[in-house]
Amino acid sequence: MILKRELARAWSALKLEEHRNRNIPQIKPVESQEEYAALADESATSLINFLEKDEIVTVKDYFDPALRVHLGQFVPEETRNFFWITAHHDPRPLYSHFYHWFELARMDTEPNPSPIRKVPLLYNIFDSRNEGMATGVEEMFMDAGLYDDSPRSREIVYILIAQRAARGLGSLYAHANEMNSAEAGEIHTEYTPRGWMKTEKELLIFEQHLYLRQPGYGTSYITGKYLLEDAMMAYALKQEKQNKPFALRDFFDKMNAIGNIPMSLAKEELISD
Repeated sequence: MILKRELARAWSALKLEEHRNRNIPQIKPVESQEEYAALADESATSLINFLEKDEIVTVKDYFDPALRVHLGQFVPEETRNFFWITAHHDPRPLYSHFYHWFELARMDTEPNPSPIRKVPLLYNIFDSRNEGMATGVEEMFMDAGLYDDSPRSREIVYILIAQRAARGLGSLYAHANEMNSAEAGEIHTEYTPRGWMKTEKELLIFEQHLYLRQPGYGTSYITGKYLLEDAMMAYALKQEKQNKPFALRDFFDKMNAIGNIPMSLAKEELISD
């Protein structure tokens, strides 16, 4: 139900954004390596500056280099997969998701003082805690003003949410033996807006097989996003009851300090004092 709700919400929000932006020119994707390199550099700088100047999170020295390793490069239009289609329009939505590279860099440069939390968990950390955080901040950064300079970039964020919700639904149907992989893939492609999952089949095959092998992973992006939002609500409510202001940077800094433990446990730690 969470996945279905997010899928419907993302589609409806996208259509409302498109209506709102109907008199604004579409974003033209870059057409060369030189254009992509310039856009990627500008976008990385924009994101890091936004996080710092708008008091979203305490930006550490390792944030920028951790992001720049993953800026990508120009891909010819005929071979772009879904994620690089979005990046050739505006990479910042995808770079926002790369928050999880900040978290990996933190493990290397600022290991958690807990002997348990300073090492990788026994299960894949790219589950609801890290992928949920990465997916959640895409929309949170947008709502906090990241795209005030580019309203049409907001459309990309909703397309990303829809894709992950559709992808997760397909994996659930496959795990329940209600669909085979090909049928689950049709959910994935048909419910991704603008046909952007129909352009390059290798990504579809890779993602369907990946999430079939790891039950819960395909859904964790959206369910983890919900858990992050739930944690923010609980923390905000606690602050309100104590007549304290809610500071976004404090919230993310506390989450970062807690470390890569399940989001439900992080939430309890947030509201325990």
